[in-house]
Amino acid sequence: MQTQLAAAGRGAQQQRAGGARARGPCDLPGRLLAPRRSSSSPSEPAWGAQAQQRQRGDLARRAVSSKHEWQQELASPVARTADVDEESELHRLLRESRQRLTIPEADEERWPGSYGAPATETAEGAPSTSGRDAGCPVFVMLPLDTVWVVERDGKRVAVLKREKALEIALHTLRSAGVEGVMVDVWWGICERAGPRVYDFSAYKRLFHKCAAAGLRVQAVMSFHAAGGNVGDTCKIPLPKWVVDIGERNPDIFYTDKQMTRNKECLSLGCDEVPLFWGRTPVDMYRDFVDAFADAFDYLFGTVITEITVGMGPAGELRYPSYPEGDGRWRFPGVGEYQCYDKYMLGDLRRAAHLAGHPEWGHGGPHDAGHYNSKSWETGFFVSQGGNWQTEYGHFYLAWYSGLLVAHADRVLGAATAALNKPGRPRLLKQAVELDDGHVVYEFEPAVKLGAKLAGVHWWFKSRAHAAELTAGYYNTRDCDGYAPIMRTLSRYNARLSFTCVEMRDCEHPPEGRCSPQGLLQQVLECAEAHGVPLAGENALQRYDEHAFDRIAESAFGKTARSGRLEQLTFLRMGDLMFDNWDAFTAFLQRMRGQA
Repeated sequence: MQTQLAAAGRGAQQQRAGGARARGPCDLPGRLLAPRRSSSSPSEPAWGAQAQQRQRGDLARRAVSSKHEWQQELASPVARTADVDEESELHRLLRESRQRLTIPEADEERWPGSYGAPATETAEGAPSTSGRDAGCPVFVMLPLDTVWVVERDGKRVAVLKREKALEIALHTLRSAGVEGVMVDVWWGICERAGPRVYDFSAYKRLFHKCAAAGLRVQAVMSFHAAGGNVGDTCKIPLPKWVVDIGERNPDIFYTDKQMTRNKECLSLGCDEVPLFWGRTPVDMYRDFVDAFADAFDYLFGTVITEITVGMGPAGELRYPSYPEGDGRWRFPGVGEYQCYDKYMLGDLRRAAHLAGHPEWGHGGPHDAGHYNSKSWETGFFVSQGGNWQTEYGHFYLAWYSGLLVAHADRVLGAATAALNKPGRPRLLKQAVELDDGHVVYEFEPAVKLGAKLAGVHWWFKSRAHAAELTAGYYNTRDCDGYAPIMRTLSRYNARLSFTCVEMRDCEHPPEGRCSPQGLLQQVLECAEAHGVPLAGENALQRYDEHAFDRIAESAFGKTARSGRLEQLTFLRMGDLMFDNWDAFTAFLQRMRGQA
């Protein structure tokens, strides 16, 4: 989750990593140590796993054409990005690392078109895939502006920022034991020129560099704008031709009761309305994923192992109910309902008529407060006698959250259709030998489908869970709001990424009634019950031992009931990570079960 909320968490972020301490987290006596052993995931059929391993090894072998020392690479007169002092940038990022890295050079114009040929050897210098399933794999988020648009010869072109420094950083990550990287594939960059005019050229260069470094890639289809969330270091808008339509019809954007439009992403209310040159938003999302797959399916299952589909602000499945970036909301406010665009209001009126209460169809609850209200200051969210418990409250919350689940169903269905087209790469899942001696082979898509969910942990200890309700999660003391979402994800065999895995309850101010631990526990159990693989993300970029302890506790569940994380995505590569490199590499060893 992009929002970095807790004041106490911000303080903890500044702690010195690896420092001695006499007391445990939050000044409580002692501390809970996470297991430091290897916890392997449920095993797949052995020869199926070997086939996948051979496929990945073959790709790495063919990608590597030659190698040379990174110091020689720096001396090359070829500069692929302008106005960057590469040597100083490398020293800034790596802080004069004591390591000497050998970087293989990939011939980007001669990537083989064949898929999945078995490999019998691994290229010299390429990382071995053996043992990659040990412990909890760690991915690292790349900077939001890894791919950027610049003016060249009067044209706007997409480039990799600080390309040489990025290349060194990728190899540094892999040498430390990082499994892969997560990167935003921005709608506003790749379809900037016009409807169905796609430009993935900069991402092609990035993915080939990741492959040469031996890193896997989680590609996030980012159908939102950057710049409106805490921690956003750049501004990347939606495609201009989409924004232009929004200028004429602002109801394509989420709208609060003050009629303020949130232009970070499109409202789910117009999901099936053909407003965009004859296409609906769901059509546009499907076409984008389809074009991405057409461009990169030769890397599926080997380099690109997951496609996460953005379904809301910050890429998360939620409403933009707590817009901190523009100053309307501050932690721990309850947020506001986002149902006032004409498309959502029309749907609400129809639902109210069907319920026999047309008076319920005029908007959200009148007594739900404002963005920065406390739960007990409102008539709707107050624990005792709040209107969230009334017949109207149940109707509205079921409608509001139901639209979000239906949105997930539509978008994941569209992405699945694009990724499962005939001819797309597939991997062997299992082979079943029948009684008559015949063998039935079962295949699955070569890339995993993924989704993101926000860790809205403030007000979790109250009965109403106000902040979750305005975000679209009908999760109260009496109702499990995550089960409908898990059922949808399970239907599409999607992996869920969930934030706040580094947080503890005691790190937050009591007035916010926060419980990131309780929330994570509920989501872990719900995912386990519905067979949804769960990946974790940290909401704050922290390198202190308390945060690392908590992540390890979250990753390695101690009981079947508690579940465990399938992988971790760490926020984020940059100066702070390399400044705390020793602490981070020690953490990586721990996650691999080597410490």
